[in-house]
Amino acid sequence: MIAHVQTLFRFRELIGMWTFREIRVRYKQSLLGAAWAVLQPLAMMLMFTVVFSRIARIETDYPYPIFSYSAVLPWTLLATSVSFGVNSLINNMNLVTKTYFPREILPLGVIGSALFDFVVASSIFVILMIYYQIPVNINFLWIPVFLVIQIILMLGIILLGSALTVFYRDVRYVVPLAIQLWFYATPIIYPISLVEENLPQLRTFYALNPMVGIVESYRDVILEGVPPNFTDLGLAAAMSIVLFVVAYYVFKRLEVLFNDLI
Repeated sequence: MIAHVQTLFRFRELIGMWTFREIRVRYKQSLLGAAWAVLQPLAMMLMFTVVFSRIARIETDYPYPIFSYSAVLPWTLLATSVSFGVNSLINNMNLVTKTYFPREILPLGVIGSALFDFVVASSIFVILMIYYQIPVNINFLWIPVFLVIQIILMLGIILLGSALTVFYRDVRYVVPLAIQLWFYATPIIYPISLVEENLPQLRTFYALNPMVGIVESYRDVILEGVPPNFTDLGLAAAMSIVLFVVAYYVFKRLEVLFNDLI
């Protein structure tokens, strides 16, 4: 694996170029351009606020708009990355079959463009923090750690998913359904306290979802102003790293077959 990472480092300029290309293509001939990066999570937050705060009456310790947006933002990063990343190999079959380069550059470019959207959409979160008077605290320094763990998780999913998609095209139809189900299994529209109160016997099993630890860590640091729950975050980190290592191994073993199958 170290040799593969060293090879990737030699292609670092190509990674940057491909990321820029992904950003440019995504918003090409779009009237609103990068504003779409803000509109998608913002629209989700507004809809959730109306449905789950006004109609379903889900109670949270903080105003529902900032409560939901603090989870919608990292979730959108994951959902966008996985949705586009799983198809990155078959969508660029001409490059894969005609040019040599580390194939993982294609998924990395997708994640890079999704991170660009994440940064742009974070501007709305800053506005919400100012409006609801959420103070910045020293625990904000944990945020890059959460982001790194999430990127490792996304890489693992995308590397494994994109490799399997080359062999089984059904994977690209399974992914949207899996993301939708995963969304409801993550405390985005509801607080984790509801799970602890109503289904305490499932709390340990529930934490096996790595996004639970990641999302709750963002909320702990930003909204509560306290360090993350190290048990849930540690479990999320361990699962993300294991998934990434296994996925990268499988990806590189199957890489030699991509040219023949695509």
